[in-house]
Amino acid sequence: MADKKSLGLLALISIGIGGMVGGGIFAVLGEAVSLAHGATAVAFSIAGIIALLTAYSYAKLSVKYKSEGGTVTFIDKAFRDNILSGSINLMLWLSYLVTISLYATAFAYYGDTFFDHNSILLHHLLISFSIILPAIINLVSASFVGKSETIIVVSKVILLIIVIVAGASYVEPHRLSPHNYCTPLSIVVGGMIIFVAYEGFELIANSAEDAKNPDKNLPRAFYSSVLIVIALYVLISIITVGSVSEDKLMEAKDYALAIAAQPSMGHFGFVLVSIAALLSTFSAINATIYGNARLSYIVAKEGQLPRSLMDEDKKSGVPFRGVLYTTILSLILANSIDLTEIAIIGSAGFLLIFFIVNISALKLREDIKANKVILYIASIFSFVALLTLLLHTYNSNPKAVIIFLAFIIISGLFELIYGRYFRKQMFGRKYKFKANWKNFS
Repeated sequence: MADKKSLGLLALISIGIGGMVGGGIFAVLGEAVSLAHGATAVAFSIAGIIALLTAYSYAKLSVKYKSEGGTVTFIDKAFRDNILSGSINLMLWLSYLVTISLYATAFAYYGDTFFDHNSILLHHLLISFSIILPAIINLVSASFVGKSETIIVVSKVILLIIVIVAGASYVEPHRLSPHNYCTPLSIVVGGMIIFVAYEGFELIANSAEDAKNPDKNLPRAFYSSVLIVIALYVLISIITVGSVSEDKLMEAKDYALAIAAQPSMGHFGFVLVSIAALLSTFSAINATIYGNARLSYIVAKEGQLPRSLMDEDKKSGVPFRGVLYTTILSLILANSIDLTEIAIIGSAGFLLIFFIVNISALKLREDIKANKVILYIASIFSFVALLTLLLHTYNSNPKAVIIFLAFIIISGLFELIYGRYFRKQMFGRKYKFKANWKNFS
């Protein structure tokens, strides 16, 4: 962990951008085009507005409750020890498993482009490789995660800017005209399915304890990182839809960003973006395994997950079982459901969590000195977005909605059974371990 008060504004913004511009844009761009068509940029903008509204809640909560627990801490502060807080904490952990699966699936699709003869076996081998190797890296050298992540984040942002600049003159405006839009509902649903691409700005909250001048820098970091990423995504959408025919994009939906680089940079651009996608998704998996293992450690330390997740290697400080469970469950998810379903489940999961965070901010609005109108708008928008996504996609992809609802039921039942029976016997009361919270590193 960084030295106390070592993170300035630029570092905090980098954390937010790095969290969002992980593997998400490489994975879901084709999904967005297939749903929103010429209005893909509009879909990304709608999703970005919800992210920005939720960033307001995170900014206010982070300033008041500076803790590496982030989302977990905010929900606990608002709802204390009950089924809702316990369930949402587990749901957050499960949602990060889904994002790992999303990145792994995207890794495999871009990896497939380097082989002449693709097969289902090769695809699943690539998925498994992209999860197992980062897990080994986490267990052997956790410091590698932090050292490599900054370089890769900067590299992929520069690459996206290169694609935007190089492709600007190849955009054909008629492809972006309202005549190529789908129905308003489909545009909104498209934005909600790719909402998972904005997941990540909340990681700034986990760094609040280390922020310099946190009262000013935390809000600036949240708003700046989200606005920068909205601009990046919208511009990438314009270049993609404006310079490549929709037929071509649908043929290569799972690696659409590589196709978007072809008009301006030819085959070299395709290969360059594909390599960047492999590095980006790999690093995102690496970082998410790292973060999710520590999330399980924190939640277990609070008594909301089994105590076995509190084990950690004395030399590396890595929660071994947290990494192991994250790896196994991610492998199962990534190899059993397709990219569209993963995107829907991931987006629905974070929309639900962000809705609860907005409600938490509303409940604590006097303590955090927040504008209740903005909080009401953020809560309503995130809830309506989640409801719209689930209702609309149930007809087209019921499996994804059923899996998401199963996650909620599993989280609720786990908290009900484990929380109300085993935890009381094993831990006494929930906050018995709170005194040791800051010893986590």
